[in-house]
Formats: sequence, structure tokens, C-alpha cells
Amino acid sequence: MMDKTMLYYIHDPMCSWCYAFSQSWDALQRDLPQDIAITYVVGGLAPDTTEPMPLATQKMVQQAWQRIEQTVPGVHFNRDFWSRNTPIRSTYPACRAVLAAKKQRADAEAEMIRAIQTAYYQQAKNPSLPETLHACAREIGLHVQTFIDDLTSSAMESELQQQIQRARSMNVYSYPSLRLVHNHTVFPIAIDYLNHRAILDEISAIKFEK
Repeated sequence: MMDKTMLYYIHDPMCSWCYAFSQSWDALQRDLPQDIAITYVVGGLAPDTTEPMPLATQKMVQQAWQRIEQTVPGVHFNRDFWSRNTPIRSTYPACRAVLAAKKQRADAEAEMIRAIQTAYYQQAKNPSLPETLHACAREIGLHVQTFIDDLTSSAMESELQQQIQRARSMNVYSYPSLRLVHNHTVFPIAIDYLNHRAILDEISAIKFEK
């Protein structure tokens, strides 16, 4: 295990570019060599707040959605979100939801990410709100009351801060990001939204050359 190569996926469940990467990421995981372990890290895009998202930020996010739809085939956003909700620039609750899901069941981590992305980008629901996250937990079969308790616990906040610091220690400040740890060295891996094999090739080159 000491020599095992680790691929870190640093993300935020409410990051639109992470959503855009999901197809390529799924394909990469299917084709990744079995001797490479995968670890998710939540980077924490936007801290806790209950204040409405400033109009300038709303415009910036909507422009990102449009840019993604123009550049990544098959990715679409439900723009009803902007008329149905009061947008809040806060992703920490969704990050904690991913960690709380993993605490109950290891494979629920990826399931919660998908549930949040579906709620946000396809169903026009607001994952900055507790009730949306509770519904996601119910949808993926978690014990909802345990999830609610964990979501607001000091232990979950501590875990979130540790993961944010881990991302920073790997020099990650934007999402999604990939870092390969091989022979105790951290290598940044380029994100490719259209061709996961380009990512595989870069990983293979590092493993066989370093």
C-alpha cells in the first residue's frame, strides 16, 4: 500500500465546471488501472452565507453555464433555477452533505454528488438550502435524521476544513482539479472535458517515466 499511486479528484458539488466534467470523469474511472486508488476531496468553493447572490455573480455563473453548453456536448442546464430560487453563493453546505453521505456509506459519496448536481442543474432546486440536501439524502437511501445531525455537527465542519486544507496543500485553487500522487510526489493532471483518454495517457506517462 505504501507504493500505491493515488489520484485525487478535487471538486465542489455545486461547481458548474465539475458538472461539465462528470461524463469524462466517469469514463476515466472506468478505464483507470486498478492499481490507482481514487480519493475525492471537496475544495469548498464558497463559504457559508444566507445573503442573496449579487447580481454580478449571478451573471457570471449564468455565463459559465452558457460557455459550458457551447463547449461540452451533452451538458445542459435548467435555467428555471434563476426564476424559481433566490440564489445564494454558498457551497459549503453541499460540501458537508457529500462528507455526511460518505460517513454513512462509502459509495454514497459519489451518489450524493450526482444527486446534488441533478437537483441543482436539472431540477432547478437550490442546494444551498438544507431542505434540498435532506431530499438528496432521502433520494439516495441514507438515514435522513442521521444525515441531518451529521450535516450540522462540529465534526463535519472539522472534516470540511481539513479537506479544504488538503486541497490547498496540493496547490489547488480551482475546480475540478486532478492530482496524481506517485512515488511521494504530487503531479498536476490536466483536465480534459472531451477526451478522458488524454488524461489516461498523462497518468500513464508519469507512472512509467517517474
